[in-house]
Amino acid sequence: MTQQPTTTRSTVADGVARLVWPPGEPIDNVRRELARALVTHARVEAHVDPDDTEGQRIATWAGMQREGVMRGVTVDGTPVDRIVYARLATDRPVDEPGSFRALLNSFLPRKRAISQMLVRDTDQRVLLCQLTYKTDWDLPGGVVEVGESPMVAVAREVEEELALQIPAGRLLLTDWLPPWGGWDDALCLVFDGGEHEPAILDRVVKQAREIRSARFCTLDEVDELCADFTARRVRAALATLADEGSAYTESGR
Repeated sequence: MTQQPTTTRSTVADGVARLVWPPGEPIDNVRRELARALVTHARVEAHVDPDDTEGQRIATWAGMQREGVMRGVTVDGTPVDRIVYARLATDRPVDEPGSFRALLNSFLPRKRAISQMLVRDTDQRVLLCQLTYKTDWDLPGGVVEVGESPMVAVAREVEEELALQIPAGRLLLTDWLPPWGGWDDALCLVFDGGEHEPAILDRVVKQAREIRSARFCTLDEVDELCADFTARRVRAALATLADEGSAYTESGR
């Protein structure tokens, strides 16, 4: 016997409907109600508890894309978080490859990527930057933009921060950074920036918003100025440059 649909629909804004279903609701019921709602609404959404893994699965396989987390939604007088899923009337059928990939892309894990450059002088000192937004020093570089090549990103960041045009060489190190200080985990990619005369610093034009100063530092100074995981990362990248050690680390280890 076919189970009677218990998914409910309400109009929450002009052209926007919201679906709610009970635990254990068959996906086909949600999918049918979603299709009915899209006949009269441009957008159909669902707000799912982050702890409700079954509800997240139902929303996804019914054909709704995950859009993000809405924080502080009031439910029964209490502020809670809710994951927002939605499908638009203009979305292509889920059985089309491109549409199905977009559906998967909306909820599969994403990692932040950071690209940094290991630049040395002829005395094998390492170029470090003193940043405006934290006390410890770091290698030049920054966050990779969406859709940007990490190799392109690090050269862009070095030019933006220091006005130095240094092509990124080979990838020396992939360093996984665990969640820390409010950040999610990330991958830090360290590229070879080559060896340069110390006078290259005369060409530096600091980006005032982010960079206080930049200088070449000995490894003892790296240990003194950098966070411990950054110092470990620098040493690991130098070891790879010398064809020693591992090209993959976790928090520099």
